Order: sequence, then C-alpha cells, then structure tokens
Amino acid sequence: MGMWASLDAMWEMPAEKRIFGAVLLFSWTVYLWESFLAQRQRRIYKTTTHVPPELGQIMDSETFEKSRLYQLDKSTFSFWSGLYSEIEGTLILLFGGIPYLWRLSGRFCGYAGFGPEYEITQSLVFLLLATLFSALTGLPWSLYNTFVIEEKHGFNQQTLGFFMKDAVKKFIVTQCILLPVSSLLLYIIKIGGDYFFIYAWLFTLVVSLVLVTIYADYIAPLFDKFTPLPEGKLKQEIEVMAKSIDFPLTKVYVVEGSKRSSHSNAYFYGFFKNKRIVLFDTLLEEYSVLNKDILEESGMEPRKDGEGDSEEIKAKVKNKKQGCKNEEVLAVLGHELGHWKLGHTVKNIIISQMNSFLCFFLFAVLIGRKELFAAFGFHTSQPTLIGLLIIFQFIFSPYNEVLSFCLTILSRRFEFQADAFAKKLGKAKDLYSALIKLNKDNLGFPVSDWLFSMWHYSHPPLLERLQALENSKQD
Repeated sequence: MGMWASLDAMWEMPAEKRIFGAVLLFSWTVYLWESFLAQRQRRIYKTTTHVPPELGQIMDSETFEKSRLYQLDKSTFSFWSGLYSEIEGTLILLFGGIPYLWRLSGRFCGYAGFGPEYEITQSLVFLLLATLFSALTGLPWSLYNTFVIEEKHGFNQQTLGFFMKDAVKKFIVTQCILLPVSSLLLYIIKIGGDYFFIYAWLFTLVVSLVLVTIYADYIAPLFDKFTPLPEGKLKQEIEVMAKSIDFPLTKVYVVEGSKRSSHSNAYFYGFFKNKRIVLFDTLLEEYSVLNKDILEESGMEPRKDGEGDSEEIKAKVKNKKQGCKNEEVLAVLGHELGHWKLGHTVKNIIISQMNSFLCFFLFAVLIGRKELFAAFGFHTSQPTLIGLLIIFQFIFSPYNEVLSFCLTILSRRFEFQADAFAKKLGKAKDLYSALIKLNKDNLGFPVSDWLFSMWHYSHPPLLERLQALENSKQD
C-alpha cells in the first residue's frame, strides 16, 4: 500500500520532477543490474580455482591461475570505478552541475566579449570544460588501471612520462575533432528548419565515414608507429588469401603496439577499392619485440633453428613466447576478412545509421518540450547542445540499453559466421590454435557465468568457438 501511495505521489509531482526522478531511478537500476551480473561472474573467478576437465587440453594450470587472478583484479577495479562514476553522475545532477557549467561557460564567453546570442561559442566552451573535467576525474582511475593492474599482470609497457604525454595528445586531438564537428552540427540544427533532423543525420553520416577513412592514415599514427609489413612469405600469403576472396587489399601495416601494451589485435579499414590490413606486432610471433626480450632473459640466441640451446630453455621460451605463427595469423585474418565478405561491416553501418536517424527524428520531436530542460535546471533557456545532452544521454537511456543488448547478440552471431568462413578457407585447425594462443596471451578466463556472458560478451566464449571448429579441425 505504501509503495503504491509513493508512486501515486510521484505521479502527482510536476512533470520536470517526474522526469528527473525517472532518470536517476533508471540510472541506478542499470547500475544495480550491472553489479548483480558482475557479482555472478566474480563468484566464478573466486570458486573456479582448477582447470575444468573440458579445458585440460587447451590450457595449463599456470596460465589458468594467472588468468583467474587477472580477471579478478579487473572485476574489483570495475566495481569501484563503476560505483565512483555512478555517484559522481548522481551528484552532478542533484547539485545542478550541468547548468552551473553552462553559466560558467557563459561567463568565460562574456570575458572574451561574446554575449548570450553567441550560443554556439558558449556551447564549445561548455564542451571543452566538460571534457576537461571528465579527463581529470578519470585520470587517477586510468593511472591505477595501467600502472597497478596491467603492470602487475605483465601487460603494461608504458612509462609514466609516455602515459602522460599520450593523455595530453589524446585530449588535444579529441578537441580538434570534437569542437569543429559540434559547432557545425549545432549550426545545421539551428538553420535546418522543420527537417533539420535529416540534415543533421546526413552530416553525422559523412563525418563518421570520413573519420573511419582517415583514422588509420592520419590519426592513429599520431600515437603509434605504423610500418609496412616487410616482403616475405607472410605478406605473400596474405595477398594471395585476399585475392582469393576478391578483397581489394592495397597495403598491410604492422603497428608497434608493444610500446603501449602486450595485448594483441588485428583489423582492416578503408572503403571501396582501398582496403588496408593492420596487424599489431604483438600478434606476430616473428615480429614481437616482447619475444626478443624473452629470448634475451633466457640467454637463448634469437635464431629460428634454436640449435645449441637446451631442451629445457626451448620449452621455457615456447611457453612464454607471445603471438601466433604465420599460419595462425592467416587464420585470424581469414576470420576478419570473413566479416567483410559476409557483409557484417556494411550491416553494422546500416544499423548504426538507422539508429542515428531514429534518434535525430525523436530529438526533433522532443526538443521543444520545456519540461525536459526544466528537469535539469534550465528554466529560462533551452540551449541546443544541452537538449542534445539531455535527450541522447538521459532520455534515450532505456532504449540504448535494449539496443546494446541486441547488438551484443548480433555480434556473437557474426563472430560464429566469421569463424565458419575461416573454416571454408581451410583455416579451421590454425584458427583453433590461434584462439587458444590469443586467449593465453591476453589472459582471457575461459569460464563464464551464462547471464553475464549473454549480456556482455560481444564475442562467444572460447569453448563455444572451439567446439564449433572442432569437427573441421579433425577433418
């Protein structure tokens, strides 16, 4: 009876208070749901202390324990950082942090001679201050994650100086992209008339396509060194495989990811007839700088034949060596190219743009509702940027959660399809071993709670992927 009375009382509140209360309630509901899922997975980390029988052939007990402890530390970190983020967001809303920052931005503009009529200028100052605040409050968490957790488990390769220089560079590059794009978007919304949402959507579509096209050529090299993959057997086989499926490959790069982290990755980018493949040096057993360090520590000469080295040293180095052999790298690329051949990349773009169009359309419907602005402390003005923030970040939150879950399910389906494509290329056996190696190199924990996995994992659990490959591996 008391609960229903409370709900009735809430419904009788002014519209802006109902909106504000609903936003906070939903935010904490999502946080509690995520905490519940994380606790289920954390229980798995704590109780699964021995390699399950079904994993005995693919994971040794030492790697299993390292993985378990790494994921346990990451889970603890995620809990505290998530709690901090939720409390910070709640306090910002309760104490009027958003309208305060908007007024502060207006004062800064006033000092420079720009009055209230320069709304776009004030919006850019607001964005600059908001992203600066976010960067500063997130810095301690990022430092702890990099220099405590990643360092403890052997992944961090950065010095503090490199990290700070990188953080400053990322902030500057972000502003160089964010501020001009935001100013143009706000201008389009203001002059677009009744159909501004169409023009705004088209503008964001063009911007996203341009950024995807130039990222690896002009933005990523500001942070990491990209070099063409040297001529040799691996490059030749990559080109042959690409040609066999009509993938319009133009260049293959190796990125020096080892100066930042020992995690590994591979991806392709580009549109139409201009595709490039990027391989992390940590993915390549022959090119990984980290493997050279292992050889030096063991006293083993960096020779391919390994003659003159004891069997004990060879076994030790083999167990510690990172990355995949050429055949396994080709299998991983076969999986990645499968995403292209099966149209997954195009489908994801279409889904993303349909969602973007829908959101801009709903934004156009809602932007005139003064109670939305009043709910967040804007009683006398309705700045366009604040409207974007309120509607996209807060009002659309329930929709975004549902969409995210659906995309996670779709992503897992695409991953199985890409694995099946690699099978058809005759790469099942090598992909099988590559998945095991990548899981070992990244200390992935192969046991997961079903509900946590269903909600969070965009890639299927290791065992499920291996089982799907097993029959072909034996052929």
